[in-house]
Amino acid sequence: MTEPVAAGRQLSTAELVYISICAALLAVCSWISIPAVPPLPPFTMQTFGVFLILLLLGGRRGFYAVAVFLLLGAAGLPVFSHFTGGVGVLLGTTGGYLLGFLFTAALYWALERFTVRRPALRLAAPALGLAVCYAFGTAWFMALYARQSGAIGLGTALGWCVLPFIVPDLVKLALAWVLGAALKKHVRL
Repeated sequence: MTEPVAAGRQLSTAELVYISICAALLAVCSWISIPAVPPLPPFTMQTFGVFLILLLLGGRRGFYAVAVFLLLGAAGLPVFSHFTGGVGVLLGTTGGYLLGFLFTAALYWALERFTVRRPALRLAAPALGLAVCYAFGTAWFMALYARQSGAIGLGTALGWCVLPFIVPDLVKLALAWVLGAALKKHVRL
């Protein structure tokens, strides 16, 4: 996997290109919607994209790629699921999960120095980041939902927003791990 990058070092042209490509990859992953067996909601490949980006680019560059993706969406480009974009999506009830991707990348970046040589920790870092994303997104959802429709309990929010996605997200993490290992040798950073 990638070695940590010094925080004060400027990005090279190649790194900027990889960050741009990965931000575009994350947009494409957002558009891929996979139906689930009712009553479960469909899920997108966004988390797969975040995991793959972090495993390929490392924490710093992965963080920047996720930030670029979110900024493009905030600017109104249709990079989010169902070809949506705009600040309204980010400030909506599920916007906390999108912003949570940035926390996932930040945590991966912070943990990267400890995980470089330990495969089990390298796999645990994105999973822990996903847990942080779930926590932030659920708190965000509950706060906005309470304003719009009335308060709901944590169990209800988790049942709607997290529990249906845990197994698919873990499968996406495993797929990103396998694909990332295969593609890593082709990424020249």
